[in-house]
Formats: sequence, structure tokens, C-alpha cells
Amino acid sequence: MRLDDVTIRLAGPQDLDALNQVIEQAVMSWRLPERVKRLALPSYRYNDFDMQHMEILVAVGSNQAVIGLAAWEINDQSNDAPENPAILLHGIYVLPEYQREGIGTHLLGMVEETAGSAGYSGILIRAQSDAVGFFRAKGYSQLSTDDDSSDFPNRYWKSIS
Repeated sequence: MRLDDVTIRLAGPQDLDALNQVIEQAVMSWRLPERVKRLALPSYRYNDFDMQHMEILVAVGSNQAVIGLAAWEINDQSNDAPENPAILLHGIYVLPEYQREGIGTHLLGMVEETAGSAGYSGILIRAQSDAVGFFRAKGYSQLSTDDDSSDFPNRYWKSIS
């Protein structure tokens, strides 16, 4: 699919099932044992409460189907962003058949633009291992961990100027 055929818009409650279908397919494509993916999947799915408390952008293909999404919320200072106010990016998910076509990059660019326009200092992400290379390539820096037993290992940060 050409990026010109993709529309980015805010998600609404009517998109919840489609969002979760994209998330499920994306998670099931990760390089993890099948059992781990099945056990983790429920924690990645969104619900009505999430829809009320997060900003979610969807990438819609020419057939009007949701093929990707980016979700974030305002960072509460417990998430140890280097600067505040910041946003916490919950994730970028793209259907496996549309990955590596620029959709995730486009969604991330829209999140960064939105964060900058709203006056946030930066974006914090807890990246899944398969996504570390993506975020590094987009200029995100890995944050150090204070306690390897409790800190999420793949925390990345990008200042927004």
C-alpha cells in the first residue's frame, strides 16, 4: 500500500474492535514464544476506559479499514521521563502485512508533531524488544536503568523542541 493511500485520523469508540484486531495481529508477529504472546495479549488490548483517557491516532487504508494505530497519554511523573511535561507513548501497532511501508514512521511523526504543538518536552516509550531498532533509528535514546529487577529495560526518550 502506498503511503498516499493512508489517512490518519483520531480514533473514536467505534474503532475499538478494529484497534484490538490490529494490536492482536501485531503482537502475534513478535519474536516471542507463542505462549508468552497469548498470555501478554490481554494486557495490550484497549477498552472503553482507555478510549476516554488516551489519545489514539489510526491509520486507515483506502478500503477504510484500520491498519495501524498510535496511542499515548500525558506522562504522570512516576514514569521517570527526563523532562516534564511529557507524553508516554503506549505503542505503535501496524498490521504485519503493512509493516515496513512507512505507516509506523508516519504515525510516530504525527505523535511528535502533536506533542510539540501542545508544548510537551518529549516522548517516553517502553519499547517491546522487536521495536528497539525502530525507535533508535527515529532518534530516541535509551534511558539507563537504576534497578534491573524492577525497571523496564527498553525505555527510550526523545526531546521535542
